[in-house]
Amino acid sequence: MAVFTGAGVAIITPMKEDLSVNYEELEKLIDYQVENGTDAIIICGTTGESSTLTIEEHLECIRVAINRVHKRIPVIAGTGSNCTRTAVSLSKEAEQYGADAVLLVTPYYNKATQNGLVKHFGTVAENIDLPVILYNVPSRTGCNILPETVAKMADTYDNIVAVKEASGNISQVAKLAQLTEGRIDIYSGNDDQIVPVLSLGGKGVISVLSNVAPRQTHEIVASYLAGDVKKSLALQLQALPLVDQLFCEVNPIPVKAAMNLLGWAAGPLRAPLTQMEPEHLENMKKAMKEYGLAI
Repeated sequence: MAVFTGAGVAIITPMKEDLSVNYEELEKLIDYQVENGTDAIIICGTTGESSTLTIEEHLECIRVAINRVHKRIPVIAGTGSNCTRTAVSLSKEAEQYGADAVLLVTPYYNKATQNGLVKHFGTVAENIDLPVILYNVPSRTGCNILPETVAKMADTYDNIVAVKEASGNISQVAKLAQLTEGRIDIYSGNDDQIVPVLSLGGKGVISVLSNVAPRQTHEIVASYLAGDVKKSLALQLQALPLVDQLFCEVNPIPVKAAMNLLGWAAGPLRAPLTQMEPEHLENMKKAMKEYGLAI
């Protein structure tokens, strides 16, 4: 059974002006997402600025999310690292807290061979009982998980069950679906490719867009899975101008700016990320208004 079906939010980590984590606002954001149809909370992913959280903050965000959701929807903990030991440690902690699954990004900078990826992800999988979702985002990590490698892991590790596919390469997603034959669930990691991935048998999306438009993103997936492909496609295309602005600078710079515009206390970003460029912010405002968001 899939960890979730639908639209899961790669939720931001709100910060106070002194750059400490705003746990109170995080709880409010989680309630808002659950109440507006989001199908899963993905906490401490790269959209949540996991790379600049301390280990203590990282684990506290996971704990807060699990406790606040209180089993209403699945909570998937981002526990990936370019250090296998760190990924194992974070994943074991998340399991103890009660996470429903973990999301493991490919090792970044040091990268790995395909055999190294099998060893890295397999080591984490062997140390926990939770379902493991692999996160393939070569544009950010410099490391691509080949479909053949995913198929090998699916055959070897019972709890490696899904992939967040953000390669942007639909041909690669098709090859992944063909080789794994349903043994691996596929989630779109790109908000502009939800419908294409669903058409290849995908289960949904792990979404940045869901931060600002949870109900609408959920509806893209729900409509498709209910058989209304025409409506799903229309909703996907309607969202494209906003999605473009949400990725006009390095994620999560634009989405935190958008959340601040919507009145949330998303706060600033930790260095090396910087505030959104003024001209890009104006384009964001225009796209948000045209999409029907009240700012």
